Amino acid sequence: MATSRRVARVSELIKREVSQMLLSGIKDDRVGSGIVSVTDVQVAGDLQHAKIFVSIYGTSEAKAETMAGLKSATGFVRSELGQRIRLRRTPEVIFLEDSSLERGDKVLSLLSRLSQERELADHTDEADEGGAED
Repeated sequence: MATSRRVARVSELIKREVSQMLLSGIKDDRVGSGIVSVTDVQVAGDLQHAKIFVSIYGTSEAKAETMAGLKSATGFVRSELGQRIRLRRTPEVIFLEDSSLERGDKVLSLLSRLSQERELADHTDEADEGGAED
């Protein structure tokens, strides 16, 4: 069992290397159909498995294509990681779609809409009160 500090360091290394691969290493055209970024990497305590969370910007078809391309490139990614990061055993790689950015964006838009509605309600209340005094 690796220390939590080592696990964190390995996950940061994997995140950086996979991000580089997404820019220039993976030749699958499906991966380029959406804008892809690595948001997080979770490495198991025994360093045998790595879950790579990716955020994909684009249509749902582009997201599906990109995920299919990433899943087919897992062998390439693992072998590249083995060459770039010196570990006794290269972890198994699993790509997962991270939709937290979309959920956050949705929450922010809902909050701004509520804020606008409150301001509008406050202005109409002030106008009603101002009209009643005259």
